[in-house]
Amino acid sequence: MLHAKAKEEAERRFHALADKVWRTVFLIEAWAWVRLNGGSPGVDGERFTDIEVYDVERWLGELSRDLKDGTYAPKPVRQVLIPKKQPGQFRPLGIPCKRDRVAQKSAMLVLEPIFEADLQPEQYAYRPERSACDAVRRMHKLLNTGHNEVVDGELSNDFGEITHAELMKSIARRVSDGRMLGLIKAWLEMPVAEDGTRMPISFPENAHQIPNRRSGRRMRSVRPCMRLRSSGNRTVRLNAD
Repeated sequence: MLHAKAKEEAERRFHALADKVWRTVFLIEAWAWVRLNGGSPGVDGERFTDIEVYDVERWLGELSRDLKDGTYAPKPVRQVLIPKKQPGQFRPLGIPCKRDRVAQKSAMLVLEPIFEADLQPEQYAYRPERSACDAVRRMHKLLNTGHNEVVDGELSNDFGEITHAELMKSIARRVSDGRMLGLIKAWLEMPVAEDGTRMPISFPENAHQIPNRRSGRRMRSVRPCMRLRSSGNRTVRLNAD
C-alpha cells in the first residue's frame, strides 16, 4: 500500500509512520529477521538465548511500550575491528544491541516500500529480492550482447562519511512524521564504544548475511554492487566501500 502510493505520487510525503514501528506485527517480523541473521552481543552483552529465556513476547512488548511512550533510547554501538586484505589494516564494524537492531529493522520494514518506489532498475544493493549476484548476471548478459568494456569504480568509506544533515534532508523529502525522523536521527547519532576486539575475517570483505525467503536459510552475499548502468558498449559498476 505504501509502495503503491509512493509510486503514484513522486512528491508525496508520508506521515503517521512511527506508530507502525511499535506494532506487534512489525516487531515480530523484525525479530525473526534479526534472529535469523544472528550476530554478536552489543554493549549490554544481551544474547539471543537471554531473550528467549526471558520470553520473546514479553521482551518485544516492553520494546513496543518504550517506543510508543517515547522512552526508548538507543544504546552505544560496540565497535570491533575486521582485518582488511591489506596487512595491518582494519575495518571498524559496529554491533548494535539486540533491542536497537529489532527497532531499526521494524522501521526499515515501514520505510522500505516508500523508498523502493524511487530507486532505479540498475540499482541492486540492499534491495528486497535483489542481490549482487543479480547484478553479476545482468553484467554477464551485457557482456554477451556487445558490451565489451567494464568500468569498476568504488566509493571509499561511503557509509562512514555520509553527511547526517544531507541524509536527513533526503529522508524528509518523503517522510514528514517527526517521531520517525527523530528515531532515525537518534540511530545516526548513536555513540561508539570501542573495545578493540579484532575479529578474524571469515567472510568476503563488505559481505552481508541475508535470509533466503524461500528456504529460510542464511545465505552469504558477495560484495554488493550498488549500481549497474550500460552506455554504448561500456558497462559501469559502482561499489560502496
